[in-house]
Amino acid sequence: MRIDVVMPKMGESIQEGKILKWVKNVGDKIDRDEVLLEISTDKVDTEVPAPNGGILVSILANVDDTVEVGKVIAVIETDASAATISAPAPAAAAPAPVVTAAPAPVVTAAPVAAPTPAPVAAPVVSGGSTTDVVMPKMGESIQEGKVLKWLKAVGDKIDRDEVLLEISTDKVDTEVPAPVGGIVAEILANVDDVVEVGKVIARILTGGSVSAAPAPVAAPAPVAAPAPVAAPAPVAAPAPVAAPAPVAAPAPVVVTGGTKEIPRMSASRRFYSPLVRTIAEQENITLEELESITGSGIENRVTKNDVLAYLERRRSGAVVVAAPAQTVSAVAAVAAPAPIVMPSSGVTMPAVYGDDDEVIPMDRVRQLIAEHMVRSKQISPHVTSVAEADVTMIVKMREKHRNAFEKREGFKLTLTPFFMKAIVDGVKANPMVNVSVEGKNIIRHKRVNLSFATVLDDGNLIVPVIKNADALNITGLGRSVMDLSTRARAKKLAPEEIQGGTITLTNMGAWGTLFGTPVINQPQTAIVGVYAAQKRPVVREVNGDDVIVIRTMVYVSLTYDHRVIDGALASNFLASMVKSLEKMSDATIDL
Repeated sequence: MRIDVVMPKMGESIQEGKILKWVKNVGDKIDRDEVLLEISTDKVDTEVPAPNGGILVSILANVDDTVEVGKVIAVIETDASAATISAPAPAAAAPAPVVTAAPAPVVTAAPVAAPTPAPVAAPVVSGGSTTDVVMPKMGESIQEGKVLKWLKAVGDKIDRDEVLLEISTDKVDTEVPAPVGGIVAEILANVDDVVEVGKVIARILTGGSVSAAPAPVAAPAPVAAPAPVAAPAPVAAPAPVAAPAPVAAPAPVVVTGGTKEIPRMSASRRFYSPLVRTIAEQENITLEELESITGSGIENRVTKNDVLAYLERRRSGAVVVAAPAQTVSAVAAVAAPAPIVMPSSGVTMPAVYGDDDEVIPMDRVRQLIAEHMVRSKQISPHVTSVAEADVTMIVKMREKHRNAFEKREGFKLTLTPFFMKAIVDGVKANPMVNVSVEGKNIIRHKRVNLSFATVLDDGNLIVPVIKNADALNITGLGRSVMDLSTRARAKKLAPEEIQGGTITLTNMGAWGTLFGTPVINQPQTAIVGVYAAQKRPVVREVNGDDVIVIRTMVYVSLTYDHRVIDGALASNFLASMVKSLEKMSDATIDL
């Protein structure tokens, strides 16, 4: 089967990419997720992995060509892979044995498909055309999603935009709609599978028919047919039997002491390709070991060859990996000399826990949020600056118009849209706050896509994005907040509604918090915190005299990435926000 390789979409505003280098040539064998080429966009230079294993049969774009996103740039033939691998030394009659690694079923090309009865999703498809359903990208930093539930089965009819499945990422649990109407022809991922963004998880047939294949009935036939076993074919098979021996090489990994940590991209500042992460998992390479490898790829990224070279050094004894793990074990032993078993749950815990303590496992979303927060702290040197604003006039204006506003708009008027308007005004006056970092480049965003933290019913957080917030007034901002937050709690947000933010607002005033230092929402570089509005005695000058008056005051904080935002810029931004808030009144704001 021929698989098209297309120019990937590396960001919402990216429409094209430039070919920097082809790592493979026509005729080369390539493994799934092995690097095929290197590309460049206006945001990033990166490696593009192969979507499938096979033979590279065609390259359709040259080095230095600029290609639109979605255009085919290469073709991989998956069937040619088997023929090429099997044909090097043995006669042409022995291709199949090498692929199946079992000499007996030489003639049975069918058994190759039969082991995959797991996709009960492979019924008989007649006519029409199929459309791939891929794991959607639910955020700029999201690389994978977990399948929670399939709402349709193979053979079910589905309408365009009807919910096909539910998925979970570290930012959101959401429903994935069908891109086209038709019949579910294949389901390629099981419940609880974690799938990389962009990978095909299902196929929908349009203009044809799907019938539950009697394939399972036909499948036993090859198994029951002992004739091929008696055939002379096995005579040619012994040679291929020896071939799998090198594949068994991963076994020599022996590590003493400690537990290996399977590396995750979100646990490190460095980018590791899916192929590198897979090799690391198979070879029990810890994250610490990966971090120690010098990368030879773009921006010093670790490539497949770097990892394989490291493994050779480790096997030869040139690299010692047992000591670090032993050290961790020793520390753990000191910290937990006498683990106990909790009577209520049977869970083994360190001795610091007693019978009166409850162990609550983190759900997947909370685990991924934790990783995201740790990663943000590792990437960005966080600094927080604080100012306070007099919002007395805003509070009076809200009280004056709240009933009429709610009757007209159908939702309550809160202080949040006023704070959002002030953030927009602050960005307009200080545009270098509205930036992100890509490698050694600063990306200045010309529009304000305002993210805002929303608490879900289960206590987890999600951060919807108001696109082009700089084009909205107070009412428009309030309407967007109500719409996005309501649909977020109902898990009805579309993928694009939680990505592409350029600056974030978190409002902790609803819980009475006076001040905090939020964590930056990567890949953004700034997050604004607003807190409880409180009546306080403050000093004001009236007719040249200082007097103490009661005003409604609120603290406003800006937590920023000190790599690209300095204290002076942060202070100017806060000053612009405060100025905007204190100018808002019936005379300046039209509700």
